[in-house]
Amino acid sequence: MSAIRFDDRVAIVTGSGGGLGREHALELARRGAKVVINDLGGSLDGTGDNSDAAMAVVEEIKAMGGQAIANGSSVADEAGVEKMIADTMQEFGRIDVIIANAGILRDKSFSKMTVQDIDLVLAVHLRGSFLPVHAAWNIMKEQNYGRIVVTTSSTGLYGNFGQANYGAGKLGVVGMMNSLKIEGAKNNIKINAVCPIAATRMTEGLMPQAMLDNLKPEYVTPGVMNLVKEDAPTGMILSAGAGAFSMAQIVETNGAFVGQGEALTAEAVAAKWDEITDTATQTHFDSGAGHGGNIFARLQEAAAKA
Repeated sequence: MSAIRFDDRVAIVTGSGGGLGREHALELARRGAKVVINDLGGSLDGTGDNSDAAMAVVEEIKAMGGQAIANGSSVADEAGVEKMIADTMQEFGRIDVIIANAGILRDKSFSKMTVQDIDLVLAVHLRGSFLPVHAAWNIMKEQNYGRIVVTTSSTGLYGNFGQANYGAGKLGVVGMMNSLKIEGAKNNIKINAVCPIAATRMTEGLMPQAMLDNLKPEYVTPGVMNLVKEDAPTGMILSAGAGAFSMAQIVETNGAFVGQGEALTAEAVAAKWDEITDTATQTHFDSGAGHGGNIFARLQEAAAKA
């Protein structure tokens, strides 16, 4: 199997001053990419800013003979993101890879969560994924090349206590991915999502140390390299942690046709509930059209039996 390389490619990794983002950036550099280290340098809850972390990663990359620049823009700030894209183009002349990794936490039970807690987390995780990708989209279209990774979470896919804001943002980026995989196809722009579990400052204190020791951030990065390589998939959710990888999908049961007009009542739906929720056959659709097709297939089956 040939080595995965990124020679002459330019990558932006947000939130790459530490944790997962740092590992992604370093590995891209080891494999030949020129890397933009974006990190606001704020605290875990998104307050403050400091460029030291980003500069330290840049120095690591330069020490290994690579090329990198630091950028301290907030991914939630439109002007800051525009500057990040402009600085990248001025320095390197193209943008091939974006890994949207930046994140903060404002964990609280829903009854105690403030509107500010909601807005700040959605701004960084959802808006902070949209803005860099949107700002670079036409550049990638003109190049007929782009590789994008957004970072989702098991909280977004499955839920977690005290993280309604975080989960909403993390599932939101999957919705963005599902549409952009379709829009980007004709211009060789591929977009995927990684669902990592790793020992970072966002997970410290949530797990025992013995478990954290198995969850090194660098154990996620090899999977991410496969999501941004030349022959990457598109529209995939890759779960990654502790050196293990799996694919997550949204699936739908075949369901059942219940009726129309007077025959369609709440009680009629209840009578068909077991058939509606039967998981014996489940399908993953590549677009919203597949979902609609599934509904109309049940209608056609019922018409054929009539």
